[in-house]
Amino acid sequence: MKFLNKIIHELLAQNPDLSAFNIILPGKRPIVFIRQILEENNYSGLLPNFFTIEELINKIADKQVIQGIPLWLFSFDVYRSLNLIPRDDFSDFLKWFPTLQKDWDDILKFSDSDVAVLQYMFDEERIKEWAQDLGEDDDVPRKKFLNFWQNMNVFLPELKSRLQEKNWATSGMIHEAAKAGISDFARSTPEQFVFCGFNAFTPVEEKLVRNLLQWNKAQCFFQADRYYFNDERQEAGKFLRNHKTWKEFDDNRVFEWIEDDFNQPKKIKVYEVSGNVTQTKVLPEIFKEINNKTFSNTAVVLLDENLLPASLDVMHGVENLNITMGFPLKNLSFSNAVKRLFYLQKQLEKNKTSYYYRDIFPILEELPKSAKDELIINDFKAKIEERNIVYISKKLLNELLSELSYFGLLQKAVSTNAYLDILISFCHQVKWLEIDDIQYENVSHFENAFRIIKNQLTPYNIEIKMETLEILINQHINSESIDFQGEPLRGLQIMGLLETRLLNFENVILLSVNEGKLPLGNSQNTYIPFDIRRFFDLHTFLENDSIYAYHFYRLIQDAQNVHLLYNALSSGVNTGEKSRFITQIEMESSHEIEHLIIENSSEPIMTKPIEISKTEIVKERLQKWKGKVSASHLTSYLYNPIDFYLSKILNTSETDEIEEELSVKNYGNLVHYSLQEVYEMLKGKVLKESDLVKSIKAIDEYINIAIEKLKHQPEFYEKGMNYIHKAIAKKVIENVLNHDLELIKQGNTLEIVDIERRFENIEFYLEGNDKISFMGFIDRIDKLNGTLRIIDYKTAKIKNLTVKIDEDNVAEYFHNSDRKQALQLCIYHYVVQHLPEFWGYPIETGIWSFADAKKGMVSLQFDKGNIDDAMKAVKNLILEILNPDVNFVESVKSY
Repeated sequence: MKFLNKIIHELLAQNPDLSAFNIILPGKRPIVFIRQILEENNYSGLLPNFFTIEELINKIADKQVIQGIPLWLFSFDVYRSLNLIPRDDFSDFLKWFPTLQKDWDDILKFSDSDVAVLQYMFDEERIKEWAQDLGEDDDVPRKKFLNFWQNMNVFLPELKSRLQEKNWATSGMIHEAAKAGISDFARSTPEQFVFCGFNAFTPVEEKLVRNLLQWNKAQCFFQADRYYFNDERQEAGKFLRNHKTWKEFDDNRVFEWIEDDFNQPKKIKVYEVSGNVTQTKVLPEIFKEINNKTFSNTAVVLLDENLLPASLDVMHGVENLNITMGFPLKNLSFSNAVKRLFYLQKQLEKNKTSYYYRDIFPILEELPKSAKDELIINDFKAKIEERNIVYISKKLLNELLSELSYFGLLQKAVSTNAYLDILISFCHQVKWLEIDDIQYENVSHFENAFRIIKNQLTPYNIEIKMETLEILINQHINSESIDFQGEPLRGLQIMGLLETRLLNFENVILLSVNEGKLPLGNSQNTYIPFDIRRFFDLHTFLENDSIYAYHFYRLIQDAQNVHLLYNALSSGVNTGEKSRFITQIEMESSHEIEHLIIENSSEPIMTKPIEISKTEIVKERLQKWKGKVSASHLTSYLYNPIDFYLSKILNTSETDEIEEELSVKNYGNLVHYSLQEVYEMLKGKVLKESDLVKSIKAIDEYINIAIEKLKHQPEFYEKGMNYIHKAIAKKVIENVLNHDLELIKQGNTLEIVDIERRFENIEFYLEGNDKISFMGFIDRIDKLNGTLRIIDYKTAKIKNLTVKIDEDNVAEYFHNSDRKQALQLCIYHYVVQHLPEFWGYPIETGIWSFADAKKGMVSLQFDKGNIDDAMKAVKNLILEILNPDVNFVESVKSY
């Protein structure tokens, strides 16, 4: 820590007792390094006092700071009392006040008079109004903006007055209050101040420093470098060049220090990386180049705080790690769950009868839970998924989740106050569960926020709707972060850019060195236009760019190895453009820069098809399978052998998922089950016209029975695409029944023999005495004019029902998945031939496709060969499945 060392040695040379000094720093982080330096120098006296410059300004102003939720509530109370138009409620007020308040603080810090700026804004809007006829309509945007600044000229002075009565102040008011007391403070204070490492000052801070210098009660140590200080074009030196012109710096008090570190030899590498998270994957390779494996002089600077989890993931091998940056509260699971809870409450205000399953499931997944809660939730999800309930009634939710410890959070809140009580109680209860430290911090932040809101609401008669409470919580979530505690004196340092102030590292690695991240660019959230900010000397994005430039150059000026990584992919707000600071050092500095392009190395987990060999246990399972072989097993194997392996060898099945729109599979089941109910009533009789006419009239009843069989809720089919699917299903059933009705009208004899006919133990010999047994279900067996028809219902279209089999192709004929419908019908033909009750009848097998129901059954035809030849091809397929030397190999489908 070269700069801090230099300061300490300078102070010790002046006075061996450092307690005589008050050291003023831009932030608290360097204090621990100063203490280490004193320890290394065997300093045994009292420590100096440490302050940030904000603390010193607050001390002079002597005001109670008010910010965040308490300030918003107090300000709304003032706004409401003024009866301004529009009469915004609290939720509308929160949409504009936090941004305005930041602008107001800027005005108070940087301008001579906030009243003058507010009046100027109002006058400018009035001048713009002269240029066009705005009419009487108050909704014209420009007129609304004019009215807004007219209101602010009344509201903000009144707010300031009311805050002053309470001796409260915003950060801007503190600066304004301190301004008046600085001269007296500088004259009367007996203390000595040392300002270390500052760059940009607000006018009040500058006045304080200069007054103390004039009374010889202060010293200033700046960390400047000739590279950017002497070059007027370099924005990094903008503020320091201005400070050097202060009259307080003369022959007796020189401007300290301007060094020449940036031009010393350095290794600078720029990495163009394809992807944001991919940057973190480069870190282990960079660490290999660092000789000191304790990484005690290495800093990883994250310009995008969202990369922290991914960075930590690749640093698991680093022994000592210190995180000196906050992690945004909004990125944690409990924060997401709280957001979802408020969203659920808003939905319950709109729909008071049921819960949408997507509003409930994520909350149950993300909220911390006990083992008992876990069992209740798993049972609840299983039942909802099994019955495919998209909209869960309040009665059913109560029935399934009433034992849940936080069930009250899922119910419609009686009032926001009551809901806050439930939230506070829940947070308190969660902290007793076994949760990790980060989640504990997350929950504690929220418990504290809920208590603050509840306590702050008490003095004000403000009606808080659930939507308003949600906005308040979101504002809190978006502004808070969890701070990590670690050992800053050992190991690798992970930091944000602002945390690097005053610190120096030999190895510096910066991630996300993109335009828009470094510098932030023109992304200020403000109501005050650029030209007015310039006119009143308020900071604009140009000043912010200069501040960022200084932090960047100051960090790398002392470093020996610099690694700059940027994301070259455009996505969202990221343009994939490297920071202009990289371009500057490429074009202007004397350093040679090495450029590397890193492609996203992510590859598919498996580049080759999955292949599973037939081990002893697989062979055992296959022997067991031989006792119950169905046609669908063989078609599954044809489609993909791995599917066959998963379902028939491992006995796994797909998990139930809730369908918001009826799937192809369940649409087929709906028609199938309905037809089953229709023909079950007609089974065993020769059909008459009246039977089918009666059935056609009762289709709706049969569909409702099928819906019960599917365990679906009737309301699932009441609207949207599912209503259309049900209507199409009804039309298909009508077409099937009408087709049979036409057959009878034409004088044919039609008898329904069986529906969903189960068969098993139908033996089929392979080689010698080796055999398998067929089992399964036939959808429909009927007799048409004495011919036995074996019918299989299909949702899909019919294809390849013409068999052309001979000696040349018999071995591989059914190894083609396009022939799986014919394969299935051949097996049914073989099975029926072996059922004694059907001996002697002519047999016809076919598919009845729901996609073309009017067409009726389409029969299997043999152009070449016969059923015996077909069964030889079936035997070959089964032998392949049983062959221990033929592995299960995944069929990779090309799209």
